[in-house]
Amino acid sequence: MPSVLIVDDLISIHEMLEAVIQPTGFATSFATDGEKALALYKVEKFDLVLADIDMKPMDGITLLKRLKLYDPGVVVVIMTAYASTESAVQALKFGAFDYLQKPFRVDELIATLRRGIEFRNLQAERAAQGGAAAQRGADLDSRLIGGGEKITRFKAQVRKLTATRTAVLLLGENGTGKSTVAEILHAASGAPDSTFVRIDCALASPEKLREGLLGSAGAGGSWVQQAKGGTLFLQHLPCLDLELQEQLVSVLRNNANHFRLICSSGEDLERLVEEGRFNEELLYRVASLPLTAPPLRERIEDLPALVRHWAAQAVNPHLDTKLIEFTDDAFAVMSAYHWPGNVTELFQVVSRIAAATTTRVVTSQQLPLRLREVKSWPTLEEFLRGQERHYTDQVLQACRGDKAAAAKVLAVRPERLN
Repeated sequence: MPSVLIVDDLISIHEMLEAVIQPTGFATSFATDGEKALALYKVEKFDLVLADIDMKPMDGITLLKRLKLYDPGVVVVIMTAYASTESAVQALKFGAFDYLQKPFRVDELIATLRRGIEFRNLQAERAAQGGAAAQRGADLDSRLIGGGEKITRFKAQVRKLTATRTAVLLLGENGTGKSTVAEILHAASGAPDSTFVRIDCALASPEKLREGLLGSAGAGGSWVQQAKGGTLFLQHLPCLDLELQEQLVSVLRNNANHFRLICSSGEDLERLVEEGRFNEELLYRVASLPLTAPPLRERIEDLPALVRHWAAQAVNPHLDTKLIEFTDDAFAVMSAYHWPGNVTELFQVVSRIAAATTTRVVTSQQLPLRLREVKSWPTLEEFLRGQERHYTDQVLQACRGDKAAAAKVLAVRPERLN
């Protein structure tokens, strides 16, 4: 029998909730303040905690934070009066599973409790299958190429998420590999034959988005139904209009346990909330686990490995691409470039060169003009002012310490690098 700890400083609320909850198959326990609730939870890990937000001396948000510190997997539902709905939405930011607005209907209460228990059971199931999930996610290293500090740290964060089905928000510039990460997480956390539903919110029409996401009466459209048991991946989430964002919140409340939700954004969603351009509750429902992919210019030490990997994958009618080599000056030019399109842009450049070259050795002169144009590189004065200073060392390293070669790439006199 699922166990629920009810936390409220009014005994009358305890009696009312006991009367409606127990007959539906839940075992109930009670605490009149946050400290007593913490003590009870440490003795018996309840399946769910139902806590009022307005309590003294410890309010519901503080209780939530302390429970999360003790047990990150705790499932907490916050009860709130209408006037404090904004605080309840904030509770989602700190990890609340959901909130109920007083006065709530009994069917709404029971449905929320059942969703919370289902989520708790899914968490336990994922923990028990951790080894299998890690095995299914074994392609992580083969798909996220590089061994530098930033990508290594990023891969470690992704690896942790393969053992959960919690909603993930992938942040970062376009071309940093967010779609690849979504595919990796789906392969690791979904059933082998489950569906990966990818929706680009920037490309689909508003009508198609409403039809596919909301369906009739907001119960979940065709995309939501297809994703059940698998993953729903919403790319460029801020492209949804505000009305659709608000309606999507309701769909997620009713269907979140049925699929893994992964969203991506190249914009700062908290800033968009402050500007009134993004729904705050939707933010906290999709951003349980935010993860930022590093841009290529911040992990330029991985560039040689990426170039060799993608060159070897290309198809060239004249050469075995596994034997194609890029010269030091080619690497130096590529290392100095800013890569606004990140790894996607690098992939396109390398793939095209490797597929078209008639020589086994690729020099800087075979690179696209935009990479070789001096005007696209920062000046030495900009380096010295600290705006792009790290590129100096990167170019020198790529040129194996040859200052003359580095100076040529940077378009400065060699003595100015001394």
